[in-house]
Amino acid sequence: MLYRLVLLFIFLMSFPVTFIFSEPLNQGIGSSSVGNTKVEKNIYGQLPTGEKVYQYVITNENNISITLIDYGATLVSIKMPDRNGNVEDIVLGYDNLEGYINDNANIGGTIGRYANRIANGKFTINGQTYTLAKNDNGINHIHGGIKRFNKVLWEGEEFDNDNEVGVKFHYLSKDGEEGYPGNLDVYVTYILGNDRLTINYEATTDKPTVINLTNHSYFNLRDTGISNVLDQHVTINADKYTPVDNNLIPTGAIESVIGTSLDFTSWKAIGRDIDKVSPGYDFNYVLNKVADGELTLAAAAYDAETGRELTLYTTEPGVQFYTGNYLDGIKGKYGVTYKTHHAFCFEPQNYPDSPNHPEFPSTLLNPGQTYKQTSIYIFSVD
Repeated sequence: MLYRLVLLFIFLMSFPVTFIFSEPLNQGIGSSSVGNTKVEKNIYGQLPTGEKVYQYVITNENNISITLIDYGATLVSIKMPDRNGNVEDIVLGYDNLEGYINDNANIGGTIGRYANRIANGKFTINGQTYTLAKNDNGINHIHGGIKRFNKVLWEGEEFDNDNEVGVKFHYLSKDGEEGYPGNLDVYVTYILGNDRLTINYEATTDKPTVINLTNHSYFNLRDTGISNVLDQHVTINADKYTPVDNNLIPTGAIESVIGTSLDFTSWKAIGRDIDKVSPGYDFNYVLNKVADGELTLAAAAYDAETGRELTLYTTEPGVQFYTGNYLDGIKGKYGVTYKTHHAFCFEPQNYPDSPNHPEFPSTLLNPGQTYKQTSIYIFSVD
């Protein structure tokens, strides 16, 4: 235990001086005041079915704002200032609802029922095998299938009280949807504080099922995806990762990243070793957890040109680090055409294909249990 605490201390000391934590990691990261934060709701568009889609814009007193829509419980934008006070959007997205309807890159969406891959689109619970949609090159199941959570309409409800300001989304995934067992009742809540975005997930089921939720935002801390992120720096609080085969399915092993091209245990430019992992990073990192289910420092990113910094904490055991390897040619918002490596993703999650690997942390959810997850994104400027 003492050895692990020493490693964590060394890891934290490698951060720029702006990353100062006032309390121990195993006590979480505290809470932030709401101040003059407010939420506004308006119509964003209409689905082909005639259903209205609403947009929610939350703004705080530090000139940080987020925009959400209830199609896919999607995070459309995060706007924050740089060191000179210039406000820009730091996540990729689209200008209108049509873009999200036609999106195949899962940009900004809530991912489920199962984030990442399930081998051969199959898993077994209590001796019964379930077959899922094979939407990953016709071989595997990825990010929940065809009618995945970012492709359905959620019920959104804004709230503004003395302690929190945000939006709570609800969706009932019915028994058999995409092949999954059980009626899964899901809530995703976005809360904007003065310097952070908190995403809380909760779910219950009436049959044993598997669940692994995440948010799939693509970050570019400099210019909304105009330029690549290769000289932006990243650090990940993980000594190990889950190796994969040619179809990106975990082999079941857990191996060290230390001294390899996957090593981000200290600050490193994204592009320094990216040629060694062609077409780019797309790996699940095994986080150095303080304790199971508790908030732990997961990863951080920094752009020297703008001074913008992003720090992620999560209760999840892993984080998928992805460098937008297949973005090329996607027409995004503000007239920008995204290209390969013009963004990166930090996807807090359980491990890929966990239902088929009993040695991995379990993703099984039984009736009477509640799935809970929290991820916190902290914004700062150097």
